[in-house]
Amino acid sequence: MAAVLKNLSRPMKHLRLPEFQHMKSYWDPIENVDVIRILAGECYVTHCHEMITTVLGSCVSACIRDTVTGIGGMNHFMLPAGKAERNGNGAVHGLSADAAYGGYAMELLINSILKYGGRRERLEVKIFGGGRIIGGIADIGFGNINFIRTYLRTEGLKVVAEDVGGDFPRRMAYFPATGKVLLKKLRNVRNETIVQQESAYLTNLRREATQGGEVELFGD
Repeated sequence: MAAVLKNLSRPMKHLRLPEFQHMKSYWDPIENVDVIRILAGECYVTHCHEMITTVLGSCVSACIRDTVTGIGGMNHFMLPAGKAERNGNGAVHGLSADAAYGGYAMELLINSILKYGGRRERLEVKIFGGGRIIGGIADIGFGNINFIRTYLRTEGLKVVAEDVGGDFPRRMAYFPATGKVLLKKLRNVRNETIVQQESAYLTNLRREATQGGEVELFGD
């Protein structure tokens, strides 16, 4: 009987939006909600009461929702858009045709929200990440912050909250239905694993770029 009651405490799974049915989730008994964890190069949009979580180093995540319908989501990108050209339908070509790059990641997130009933004039935007955790000449996090601010300004979308920059990674969770954000700055946590993961991911992106021709990933 106890096992039955335990199972009943978790509601039936939400009906996912078609584009995101492949995403895995787990149950958080504290927040009493399904949790979807996204990695670099991923995006998730929902019309249900769910929690989206990720860990950010130099990457940036935009959290966007329609304040009336509650539909919203979060992306996680590693680099600003590469050199890309738009065709007449607004499609993006080149390196931006991957959610690892900011230009496509933002279009994917916003267009998915608008597709399922969101209205541009009701969008609420919050941005996080862009820490300086990878050594080297280029400050990837700073470049990501500049990109997202410029993008949102160009699109006429106002940022209502942000926590960007610094020398530490962040663990965060976003509830699109309400706009609530849980954020923890990992100041006292060894972040070698995050650095290694992001460095390896960046190396793979650069390798793919050079295989497709000379591409400017981000400015100096």
